[in-house]
Amino acid sequence: MIERTVMRSGRSLLAATVLASAAMLAVVPARADDAVTLSLTIKDRRFDPAELHAPPGKAITLQVKNLSSIACEIESSELHFEKVIAAGAEATIRVRPLQPGRYSFFDDFHHETQGFLVVP
Repeated sequence: MIERTVMRSGRSLLAATVLASAAMLAVVPARADDAVTLSLTIKDRRFDPAELHAPPGKAITLQVKNLSSIACEIESSELHFEKVIAAGAEATIRVRPLQPGRYSFFDDFHHETQGFLVVP
């Protein structure tokens, strides 16, 4: 009798685990291969290009190269990122999928250096 109860409990636990795993798989965010990769360079206190474009609803990967002889801090409160990039270094910044809009970013060390990410 105890063995039957233990077996039933074990099966219930297994079933609950399988259901929980299936539920977690159903809420997986966008796959990495669905992300859009955009390249951005910083040189002479300017972003190039100064305006980037990305489709709505896709995760974004920014590949940033600092070609300047000084460090920069690329930042955006709207896009929720902040990254210091040493002179001559590169960085990858991931941005969540976005709704249509015009999002600003800037170099916090040099506020005149500004750029935009446009999602049509």
